[in-house]
Amino acid sequence: MIRKYLFLLSICLGDQIYGQEIHFKIPDTLRNKSYEYLFNRIEESENDRIKQSLYLKFYLAKSKLEKNWKEEVNSYKNYVHHSPEKMKLIYTDSMIYTAKKSKDNALIGSAYLSKGIVYYSLKSHDYALDNYLIANSYISKTDDQYLTYKTKYNIALIKYYLGFYDETISLLKECIAYFKENNNNGGYLNSLHSLGLCYNRIGNYGLCTQINRIGLLEGKRLADTEMREYFIISEGVNQYFLSNYTLAINKINYALPFFQKNKDFANETVGYFYIGKSYWNLKNYQKAIPYFKKVDAIFNAKGYIRHDLRNNYELLIKYYKFNKNPELQLHYIQKLLKVDSTLTIKYKYLSEKIHKEYDTKQLLLQKNKIEKLLHRKERDDFIHKTIIIFLTLSVAFLIYKHNRNRKIYRQRFEDLMKKNHTESKIESKSINYGIKNINPDTVASILKQLEKFEKDKMFLRDNLTETKLAISFDSNIKYVSKVIAHHRGKKFVKYINDLKVDYLISLLKEDKKFQLYNNIALAKEAGFSTTERFAKAFFSRTGMPVSFFIKELRKE
Repeated sequence: MIRKYLFLLSICLGDQIYGQEIHFKIPDTLRNKSYEYLFNRIEESENDRIKQSLYLKFYLAKSKLEKNWKEEVNSYKNYVHHSPEKMKLIYTDSMIYTAKKSKDNALIGSAYLSKGIVYYSLKSHDYALDNYLIANSYISKTDDQYLTYKTKYNIALIKYYLGFYDETISLLKECIAYFKENNNNGGYLNSLHSLGLCYNRIGNYGLCTQINRIGLLEGKRLADTEMREYFIISEGVNQYFLSNYTLAINKINYALPFFQKNKDFANETVGYFYIGKSYWNLKNYQKAIPYFKKVDAIFNAKGYIRHDLRNNYELLIKYYKFNKNPELQLHYIQKLLKVDSTLTIKYKYLSEKIHKEYDTKQLLLQKNKIEKLLHRKERDDFIHKTIIIFLTLSVAFLIYKHNRNRKIYRQRFEDLMKKNHTESKIESKSINYGIKNINPDTVASILKQLEKFEKDKMFLRDNLTETKLAISFDSNIKYVSKVIAHHRGKKFVKYINDLKVDYLISLLKEDKKFQLYNNIALAKEAGFSTTERFAKAFFSRTGMPVSFFIKELRKE
């Protein structure tokens, strides 16, 4: 019935709000202002509700005008933070409606998460959990780590409420590590506070005190005092369990005005209960009973109760039984039965829901992750094996190629050494000097000059070009090129390189000192401009690397 009422109310108010926004005009001075600017004005106008209301409208109208779904969701979120309690759920419905239009899983999940948080603040844990689970179903489809851990934190709060403290501690430690690393002060301090509460519930009071102390110091270091009273009341409750009742009363009384001012009835209830319990254990029953009655008043107004607060009614029953007041004794017996009924229904629903729809889903996600990990491992193993096989075959091929090349090089070396001298020129088989379109006398003249060129080792000159050679022969490039090609069987560059290599081979054979030269020195000796050109020319002429030739020469 509550949900149906809220749904109908949201439709009616939503239409009214939307109708107002259509006719709402953004002032020209604010039209080009950023959303950050408007947000800051909203926050700064906390004490001026009229001005704040205008900025809230500007923000919403601007986002609607620009059809910016994300900022429209943020505008409704602003309304959630700055609206009366009865309106908060209406605006979260608007957040969800707008987010769904965007079809953005992270935005939709965030909207449902906000609605769950509002329900949790109202202590409607069942509705809160329903929305957390829907939020988780959307957020799990994204890579948004912040929303993932925000959901995890809120699920942890439900687990704490249910009494699953070990599971809660595990989740909160993950949240603390993430929020601290990512400088999210609110998430970090809230997670620390909740962890301290868990340590108290499992009886580790020393760790609870330690966490509360860390929380207060970290809040001071981060200049964030929003959680200060939460750590103080947590420590007050913790001191009750350490039997330091007066200290417990003082700490809780110090923090209570903060919760009363902020209408945090849950912490207010806990504070009243443990002040009452402290007075009870100090045998001051007259002071204890009014606090127990305040717990009952909040239960009547808000329906808020949890398992440890059940003792509130047991003590009231005990007190009125001892004071022989059967009417009030019966009244609180009936109240305790109602409390038990409420707890049974709430805890059963929450417990079944959280195990079925969250824990099981998380297990399935872990199962899928492990399966993917194993599949990836199998794939990686296959890739590694393939790489190893490929590398082995490559090495084997390189060894085979190296050995084969060595045999080929060795044969070429032996053939080269058998020759008395390497002939660089390839004489024409015909004594006819005729080359088409060139006068035979010209051919004969160029050949005679080539022989002198080779004999005098003029090919060793630096920067020798075909043009320079033609000029020195008192001829032209075309004739010289054709004569070299016809009578030496090579193009100019190959002809010159071969002459240089043949000269160098002769030096290496005749004088052992040249066998000690490196490639740079040998290239310079033969007139090559670079070591690379020398190495290529040598291989082209001999069919083997320079290093192999010299190595074999040394063996000889």
